[in-house]
Amino acid sequence: MGHDIYGQNKAGEAIAYIRFTMRDSCAYTFYHLLDATDCYAGVSGSGDSKTLSLPQMEKALEAKNELFNEDFSKQPKDDFLVWQQKEIQKFITSCLETAQKEGSVKVLFS
Repeated sequence: MGHDIYGQNKAGEAIAYIRFTMRDSCAYTFYHLLDATDCYAGVSGSGDSKTLSLPQMEKALEAKNELFNEDFSKQPKDDFLVWQQKEIQKFITSCLETAQKEGSVKVLFS
């Protein structure tokens, strides 16, 4: 079990992917960043998807920036935490870029 989360463009192509283990406390935080806590099913995603608009993705990036310091050199020396925060940044950035081009991005939570 775990959280496999995919970002898709309008053509249905995967443009982003992130995975959290079923006990990763950061998983719920990630759902919250995307305003998708209704897709959180505890040990995994609910299987639902959301189409997020450009303003929603911009808000997710702002919330991520408030939560995590963008200067990873100042982060705790926990290598996993630093890696995970970079993965969250990549996911949100990829989805934001797609939303900028297409007006929205679809995110699947499984």
